[in-house]
Amino acid sequence: MSGNTMAIADRVRELVAPLAEAVSVDLYDVEHHGGVVRVLVDADGGIDLDVIARLSRSISRALDEHDPIPGRYTLEVSSPGLERPLRTPEHFRRAAGSTVKVKTLASFDGPRRLTGILEAVVDDGVDLRSTDGEVCRIAYEQLASARTVFEWGSRPHQAQQS
Repeated sequence: MSGNTMAIADRVRELVAPLAEAVSVDLYDVEHHGGVVRVLVDADGGIDLDVIARLSRSISRALDEHDPIPGRYTLEVSSPGLERPLRTPEHFRRAAGSTVKVKTLASFDGPRRLTGILEAVVDDGVDLRSTDGEVCRIAYEQLASARTVFEWGSRPHQAQQS
């Protein structure tokens, strides 16, 4: 993100945080790309669609009043989903023990794409255990992107024919 885009996302985050807190949800992330402002919110046990609709109206009023975004934009308010982006140390802490997929920067001394269990979250990065049992430490500044991976439960058993 450019500096201006980050500044806009930060300003939107400042405006939205108290609104999210007022309806007892966590502000997960704010993204600003082109003409879209995406606000991701979450709550323990999931988030209700009515809460998202009410929050969306509150956010829209606040953005209209404070006008932090130049030009026209589309506001999207949603949950981060089952396969959620991981951008901050707090996101990684919440995902500890989950399966994650990461892409590293070209400067990383190791594979560019990894999938494994998020074993540990430390001050400067994360430990990822691959399917072969190897643990790889990746510094936050070496991560290009990361997200959780939703794993479906075991396959249903086939009914036995008599």
